[in-house]
Amino acid sequence: MSAVTTLETTDVRTPGQLRPGAFGHATGLSCRECGHAIDLGPHYACPECFGPLEIAYDFPQVTREEIEAGPSNIWRYKALLPVPSDIEQSPNMEPGFTRLLEAGNLARELGLQKLWVKDDSTNPTNSFKDRVVACALSAAREFGSKVFACPSTGNLANAVAAAGARAGIKTVVFIPSNLEKPKQVNSAVYTDSLVAVEGNYDDVNKLASEIAGEEEGWAFVNVNVRPYYAEGSKTLGYEIAEQLGWRLPDQVVIPVASGSQLTKVDKAFQELIRLGLVEEKPYKVYGAQATGCSPVSVAYKAGTDAIRPVRPDTIAKSLAIGNPADGIYVLDICRRTGGAVEDITDEQVREGILLLARTEGIFTETAGGTTVGVLKKLVETGQLDTTLETVVINTGMGLKTLDAVADEVGPAATIPPTYSAFAATGLTD
Repeated sequence: MSAVTTLETTDVRTPGQLRPGAFGHATGLSCRECGHAIDLGPHYACPECFGPLEIAYDFPQVTREEIEAGPSNIWRYKALLPVPSDIEQSPNMEPGFTRLLEAGNLARELGLQKLWVKDDSTNPTNSFKDRVVACALSAAREFGSKVFACPSTGNLANAVAAAGARAGIKTVVFIPSNLEKPKQVNSAVYTDSLVAVEGNYDDVNKLASEIAGEEEGWAFVNVNVRPYYAEGSKTLGYEIAEQLGWRLPDQVVIPVASGSQLTKVDKAFQELIRLGLVEEKPYKVYGAQATGCSPVSVAYKAGTDAIRPVRPDTIAKSLAIGNPADGIYVLDICRRTGGAVEDITDEQVREGILLLARTEGIFTETAGGTTVGVLKKLVETGQLDTTLETVVINTGMGLKTLDAVADEVGPAATIPPTYSAFAATGLTD
């Protein structure tokens, strides 16, 4: 058996031949730096200035009722995404429309009046990456790609491998060799083409970019189809607004790795305002990083736009991107909205994991521990208004990063099977 298994699929386009409406209401690609526009295609860098490309749209008039009548997944927002109108007919993981939980216990613990947790750990592979991968897979199909691939810190590899298996397309995923074992297993069960690379995520990403340039027909979700992939994160913002009764929160705290998720949540809020689906209002966006990989936080605190790449050294491996592609845009959004970018130590990350678990019964991974820990720090330092309604985003499941807290928890006591022994523990008090 070869290292990579090719599966048959009937939903793959011939390269260069795009069917009408293949990307919904998307009209082209536009450079975020110089505004140069090009046709839709597997491109991610502006041919004029090498700036990042993003999707441009000509949105239809969409009503709340039309969205609410859609499926209970991200495709209820398909009119606002670069996907065809028949997207539900293609085999996919159907991610999204995850729960928004009112976190009263955590709010009281931190001294907040109103707090919600957007819990994306309940997605098909237990992280928000299922959202972005679903949009990337749609693009890969339309471009006639023969291989679906990614460089990843773990969650993305899980999502790509599973989505590829479901869709019947060959997948190859690349991860740092020191990635947490559960995340390696969570990818390897879906594909026999998991490649561990010696180095950190930035080394893996560089290799993926080289392969994308050499191998024709490979769709790297966060490289050559990145503009389509990134749009999937908008659905987090759409869902938060819809689940709040079609209104925006006052404050939102979002983890920052590449920074794409934070920028797309803000983009979603702005689109909802322009479309008249929510009332325009001020809102603050906060970014969360771990101190061992906090180039955006460092730049924010220094008051500069210059983000200096770092070599990651943190237990929050899903946030360990030392050279974040969207870091400068994170700074712009957080400053524009009156938010901030903050970071916490690995010990505080662990504390954040336990705090969320023991107040709200949500077991988050290290990225979520970072976000909750930063929320706590923002309150303690007075950077966040405790009287305003706040949403914190949990991006993944704690079962993927058990090692982070394995030494912090365990039996309260080990006793013989007698009542007297149990009474001696003091747990009856």
